[in-house]
Amino acid sequence: MHSFCVKICEVRSASGSEAGVLVDKKVVKISSVNRALDLDLPTSIHGLIDDFSSFERLKDIMASKIRTVQDQGTPIGEVRFAPPITAPSKIWCIGLNYREHAEDLKAVLPLEEPASFMRPRTTIIGDKDSIKLPPGIGAVTAEAEMGIIIGKEAKNVELGDARKIIFGITPVLDMTALDILQKNPRFLTRAKSFDTFFSFGPVVATVDDLEDFSTIKVSTIKNGKVVHSNVVKNMIFSPEFLVSFHSRVFTFEKCDIVSPGSPGAVKIEPGDVVKCRIEGAGLPDLENSVVAG
Repeated sequence: MHSFCVKICEVRSASGSEAGVLVDKKVVKISSVNRALDLDLPTSIHGLIDDFSSFERLKDIMASKIRTVQDQGTPIGEVRFAPPITAPSKIWCIGLNYREHAEDLKAVLPLEEPASFMRPRTTIIGDKDSIKLPPGIGAVTAEAEMGIIIGKEAKNVELGDARKIIFGITPVLDMTALDILQKNPRFLTRAKSFDTFFSFGPVVATVDDLEDFSTIKVSTIKNGKVVHSNVVKNMIFSPEFLVSFHSRVFTFEKCDIVSPGSPGAVKIEPGDVVKCRIEGAGLPDLENSVVAG
């Protein structure tokens, strides 16, 4: 175990984005670490996951050279964040995975297997980006989740090994075109697949930060008010179970995203501001404004 647990993000710039490390409420770009220490580390989260030896090297460097690089940082309030991953091969989502949420919606319990679906990567936005409500689709909801980023390619993963393929966790806001879904539950994928309907970030807590997922608290917040809140241990299916279960269906690839369910949704309209708050992992909130599309 490294003495420095890395929290990592993607920072927007004029030329695109690059990875940064959160250090004492400042973000230090990997390019700054490279310049300060004459290194050649990958400058994207995708690159660090793809070359895991470089990520391990980064952790060692940050543990031993943190004072050398922390002065290179920008205060977190001045940083424009990009989504941590922009081109995952899969965004795999789970519905009705908190017992209280499922009971509120009068779903049949107990569920014997996870209710899962995929969504396209064109739904992705990041922190402070706008959720755009397309005209004519009726009511839309937002719900907070603890997103999981996969760090290793894997198939048929045993439950006890599931954490070994997880890179980290990050806040998620998952939107649903509710009127479409209520017409027919088979319309779920379409109801979830509009552009801007999947926000995540801004910062990823790597798995070294987390001895146990179960105590993490997830909250859906609208206009400053906590609307729904619950802890991961109250999931019907744990994050580790979800990873293991679905790895028997398909091969997980590096940078895949798993969105394991929400404690509850809230209807949103233009002018609203919604947040996902994850407590217990040292992560800043994910925040998005809502506008007419």
